[in-house]
Amino acid sequence: MPEALTLGFDTSAAHCAAALLSGDQLIAGRHEDMSKGQAERLMPLIEEMLAEAGLGWADLSLIGVGTGPGNFTGIRIAVAAARGLALALNIPAIGIGAAEALAFGLPRPCRIIIPAKRDTAIWQDFGDKPGDAQQGPLDSLPPGPPRGIPLVSIAEGIARLALARSGSPQPRPAPIYLRPADAAPARDRGPVILP
Repeated sequence: MPEALTLGFDTSAAHCAAALLSGDQLIAGRHEDMSKGQAERLMPLIEEMLAEAGLGWADLSLIGVGTGPGNFTGIRIAVAAARGLALALNIPAIGIGAAEALAFGLPRPCRIIIPAKRDTAIWQDFGDKPGDAQQGPLDSLPPGPPRGIPLVSIAEGIARLALARSGSPQPRPAPIYLRPADAAPARDRGPVILP
């Protein structure tokens, strides 16, 4: 019987990233830096990666998706894609935080720091129990454990953590936001819908 295939992907920052595990072995990975266009690129990137491995969508057993924190729109792209794929393929999708994925395999305690917009950073401390992700000025982070240097790509970390958690019930993937969106909802009322 072939090993279960786990797809992990992320668009929470200025990239499209994906990784594919067969059992616990990494068999493919992609990372493309891009400041915009993740919505158009994500599915073709995954499809190309699967095709290069001689696989198709129906071969997947599990999806891991990056839930942020990070870019508001990017997080929504990945989470929506994961939910749609999970429904279409009738397989589970598990949400994984960006800092958790980057901390995969690192000795504890450690701190993961993710550069963000406007000279800020997102950071999360990992010890016996992980702290909550936080955001603040890059040049004035509070004291904490030593900075961890990731051992795996974000997509591989997402896939590996999703695989590790797949044996127990998991909530649907949902975005992790540290601050409200930059755009505000329209104040005008929508048009009246006639019967």
